Amino acid sequence: MMPNDDNSSKDTTAFAIDEKNLFILSIRDFLTLKMLKYAILPFVITIVLMYILFFVMAGIGLEHLGSMDIQSTQTTMQNGIPHTESFSARIEALPAVEFLMNYAITSWIATFLVYAIGGFFTLYASIFVAIIVLGFLTPFVLKELQRRHYPDIELKGHSNFLGAIFLLLKWSFIMLVLFLLMIPLYFIPLVNIIALNFPLYYFFHKMLTYDISSNICTKDEEKKIRFFSANTIRLKTLALYLVSLIPFAIFFGAIFYVIYLGHTYFIETKKLRQL
Repeated sequence: MMPNDDNSSKDTTAFAIDEKNLFILSIRDFLTLKMLKYAILPFVITIVLMYILFFVMAGIGLEHLGSMDIQSTQTTMQNGIPHTESFSARIEALPAVEFLMNYAITSWIATFLVYAIGGFFTLYASIFVAIIVLGFLTPFVLKELQRRHYPDIELKGHSNFLGAIFLLLKWSFIMLVLFLLMIPLYFIPLVNIIALNFPLYYFFHKMLTYDISSNICTKDEEKKIRFFSANTIRLKTLALYLVSLIPFAIFFGAIFYVIYLGHTYFIETKKLRQL
């Protein structure tokens, strides 16, 4: 038992050292001029668009707190003849809403809730949009990594435009279904945190690993890597997803995600081709 324990400890230590070196190498690659250009330019546009959308939606929400349009249609029978009467009106404020908005503290709380909920959905939408945009930059980032570190590894990608669109729609649909299926869990404290994040993490993991693997290795190699290194890759994508929940992190760190996971796939692909 003791030799096995020692070997296991050595393997764990070696893995930790390799991951540390890989992380440091990824940071160095990320801080090069070319990678910083990839990181900044497209996501500045995305972040501006997302936060404009956020303030517009929040403004609409606040506006509807103070007013409401109602319409009513009623049909009656008089002497066997139907008569239809329509009624429409604009209520400036319901009593409860008027009470909330007339006092400073309650008005502030209502406004805070609107912007907090809007910020929550904007953060999730930003991760979704950034991952899609990242797919267009991934080939350029991986080619730069290959040039710098892996000139002996040929890029044998297996992706195509129609296949990528199909998978994007498929994983988006599954993500939406997961959001709906987990609605009962949203009302359970602590569990709701996992329930809210799992569907988006599913999409995040699928898209990120596909974008990288489909540009580096063959379909057969991708299946082998997924089989032998599935847990390791899931841990890495989970850690990267948790970082993405920090506001603005996804916009400037997404390229780092590709670099870090790209190194992982290059190394695993090299191992397979040396067998």
